[in-house]
Order: sequence, then structure tokens, then C-alpha cells
Amino acid sequence: MIDRVSVLSTEIIIATAHGEAIPCSSAVAIKTVADIYPERGPLGGIHAGLMASSSSRAVVVSCDIPFVSVDLLEYMAKMCPAFDIIIPRIKDKIEPLCAVYSRKCLAPIQKLLEQDERQIRKLFRMVKMRYVEEDEINRFDPEHLSFFNINSEADLEKAKKLAAERGWGGTK
Repeated sequence: MIDRVSVLSTEIIIATAHGEAIPCSSAVAIKTVADIYPERGPLGGIHAGLMASSSSRAVVVSCDIPFVSVDLLEYMAKMCPAFDIIIPRIKDKIEPLCAVYSRKCLAPIQKLLEQDERQIRKLFRMVKMRYVEEDEINRFDPEHLSFFNINSEADLEKAKKLAAERGWGGTK
């Protein structure tokens, strides 16, 4: 994942529950940060990452989606100045951990976290957002593999098979 997204930025931030270092063979410098609001799930991680970012916006991706399309992420990042969040949506399914967030989201996220709210969807009513719809996604990722995540041994085996079938192992 780090190798894939490193083409987008020289600043790679990994938000973890405890801020522990991530062992990685990548040549890219990686900054790890701890959640400022512990045990608040992905919303807490997004907040910690945005706080640590030196940029006005950040591409936020979950570490368990190995086939994310860099071209799709670049497409979304180019829209960001006009919106606070750019998020993929396929039918009724949204992908908040494969999205672009502006630092303008920090105050609303902090408000939610202070209320012990963990649902990312609650943030959407508080900021200016744009969905990237299926027809747009299809231009970059017609199989929607950007949203294939690894949550089990079976998923890991499927990912290995997909990668081998496509000759993937590099950064594209």
C-alpha cells in the first residue's frame, strides 16, 4: 500500500492506535502518529492523520485495500479544492477509507469525537462533500478492486491469487 500511494506524495502518514513504528522496506519516509482520541475507530485515525499532515488535504486509504487505483486517487485529489471530502460511491455503498479529506474537516471531526461519535457518515452533513459515482470510478477501476479489502485468511489468499494473475507486485 505504501509503495502504491507514495507516487502521490512525499508525506506518508500512518495513523495507528498507539503510534507504533511500522516495519516497512519502502524507500519512502513514513511518519506514524497515534490516535489523539483513542478507541474511536477510523474517524479517530482520519483525525490524527489530518492533524499530522502538512498539506491542506489528504488522501486517506485503509491499509487493507492493496489494489487501490492510484489514478482514481489522483482524480479525486484534483477535485478537492472545491470540496471538503471526495468519496467514492457505488450504488448505496460508500468508501470513506478510500477518499480525500480536507483539513477543513478537522473541527467537525473533533466535535464528533468529543461527543464519542464514531460514524463517519455523521461528518458528511457537516462539510461540503462530493461523491465520485460508479461511472467515474469505472474509468479508472472497472472491476472496483480499489475497494477489495483483506479481512480474513480467505481474503488474503484471494488477494495473492488476483495479484499473481495480473502480474502485480509493483506500484501500479
